Amino acid sequence: MSASDTAGVASVSRRSVVQGALAVALASTVSPIALLLVEKAHAQSTAEPLTFNFAEIAAGVDANHHVAEGYEAKPLLRWGDPLFADAPAFTPDAQTANAQKRQFGANCDFIGYVPIDGSNDRGLLCVNHEYIEAYMSFPGVKRSKASVYGIGPDKTAVEMTAIGGSIVEIVRKDGAWSYVRDSKFNRRITALDTPMRIDGPAAGHARMMTAEDATGTKCIGTLGNCAGGITPWGTWLLAEENFQLYFWTDKRNDKGEPEKGLGGGQKASWAKYGVPSSRDTAGWGLHHARFNLDKEANEVNRFGWIVEVDPLDPDFVPVKRTALGRCRHEGAENALANSGQIVVYTGDDDRNQFVYKFVSKGTYKPDDRKHNRELLSDGTLYVARYDDDFTGQWLKLAPGEGKLAGDTRFPTLAEIMIDTRIAAEVLGATPMDRPEDVEPGPGGRVIVALTNNSERLPGGEDKSNPRAPNPHGHIIEMIEDGGDVGATSFRWSIVVKAGPKTGAGADWHKDTTDNGSFSCPDNVAFDPAGRLWIATDQGRGWATLTGRADGLYALDFMGANRGRSRLFFRAPVGAEVGGPRFTADGTTLFLSVQHPSADNTKDWAPFGRDSTADDPATRWPDTDPASKMPPRASVVVITRKGGGRIAV
Repeated sequence: MSASDTAGVASVSRRSVVQGALAVALASTVSPIALLLVEKAHAQSTAEPLTFNFAEIAAGVDANHHVAEGYEAKPLLRWGDPLFADAPAFTPDAQTANAQKRQFGANCDFIGYVPIDGSNDRGLLCVNHEYIEAYMSFPGVKRSKASVYGIGPDKTAVEMTAIGGSIVEIVRKDGAWSYVRDSKFNRRITALDTPMRIDGPAAGHARMMTAEDATGTKCIGTLGNCAGGITPWGTWLLAEENFQLYFWTDKRNDKGEPEKGLGGGQKASWAKYGVPSSRDTAGWGLHHARFNLDKEANEVNRFGWIVEVDPLDPDFVPVKRTALGRCRHEGAENALANSGQIVVYTGDDDRNQFVYKFVSKGTYKPDDRKHNRELLSDGTLYVARYDDDFTGQWLKLAPGEGKLAGDTRFPTLAEIMIDTRIAAEVLGATPMDRPEDVEPGPGGRVIVALTNNSERLPGGEDKSNPRAPNPHGHIIEMIEDGGDVGATSFRWSIVVKAGPKTGAGADWHKDTTDNGSFSCPDNVAFDPAGRLWIATDQGRGWATLTGRADGLYALDFMGANRGRSRLFFRAPVGAEVGGPRFTADGTTLFLSVQHPSADNTKDWAPFGRDSTADDPATRWPDTDPASKMPPRASVVVITRKGGGRIAV
């Protein structure tokens, strides 16, 4: 082992090792070597991580993806790839729900890797499929709400089966990765017909009961699955984010927008969660009564949760863990507290919303998966308050706590979990600039990606959100007291204020180049050496924010180089980058390239118009000029030419 390899092992975070080398093998055992690495890493977790070693690429925008010199980036799984022996080939002009249920889903986001037998060469990819855009997916659909709403029941069913998640076995042979078609582990989780159970404080509450489920303990499907997490026992956590976009109402004004003030007895709750949404992007409620708010008012309460799935057990019924609260969840990354309790961090991805963490009641048992699979059923949910003296407190979300005492809206924990946003506001949590991924790392450090906030008005700034408005976002580092993720207080600081290197109030390390500056940090990952990587999502505003495509950036966050950023990977036009995930040996990086060609291609001069499935700015990842395939979101696998660890 070289000196650099030794440094990498010494500085790897406890969470990273548990998530990687400690991920549960098929026999549900943990190797003695992995346990030794955990203890070594935990003892030295405050060591400064290695810096990055690669030649930065140029920022820009075009129809292709780009990666640093000396590396290869190859599509591994594309929307529509057949996962089973009986799965048909992908045919965008003739897709059916039955076909899509046997194929890889659309718009991949979070990626988790669960090794089989502790291997870095064979494992399961757990991939979230966040949403689908009809006009980018089906030939003949125009970029208008009338066209999208009018796709009919058959294409609606395709949409509902294209999102959710995929479990896919992958292998590396002779240095090349491929997926295993018809693996016994391959599985699709969909919004259309995957049965789920509901547990925790909100299970069985009256507001969780529907005409189809009078018990309030069962649910069909998951949607809006953005970032997520892999637990130390090898289960997969899917975060339900923009669920509000899928719920329909017939009560609309002359512009076709939902009427304001709907919700009856749930009016305040609907308003806080943006239900019904004027940005609704699907007409599911036209064909499925459970998604029509006029016909079923409670179904919306059954979304916005963290969903746990066991990729190693096909008989495990996915479960919505209501103890982790309900919001537009982004991420569910986790770590073990010094006590052995599991801690799960989440952000509520909306303007002026909050950062949360859940601490389990029970403790992790390395040799008892059955026990561990129920740890997220019971525990304490906290919300963060960032004080101006650069300290912070985790406020307990429970009946009778602080300003919740005597509030008749929250007599039990169930009401707090269903309306977590309202309860957090009452407690005095700090409204943040769109908290997306919240990632625990070395030494009790936690990185929070704050994407942007167009609604923070001048005069509404504070120390933790210093710009108003904030179109570019910023990154906060929290250090839990005592280096223990189970602590109830922390210190915090801003690592970078994003945006072009000059102007917009950005703040970077002096050695950050124009290529290395970015806007709108989104997904966050630590590699096995404890180094920080940032994926960006500028959305449709990329042309005015930076004028270049989204990418993956290596960001130094400790020591003399703190705040230095470098561009490693660049997405094709109209795409965002998400889900960065490393194998435990640091030799492979998986990335999601989501919605290629979708975002604002009219401002890309070579194309100059909005894209559709029939007329896209790029058909990436298909490179055949004669291809009629629409652009397809894909999982990309990045390796070093000739082998070796990435950026070392």
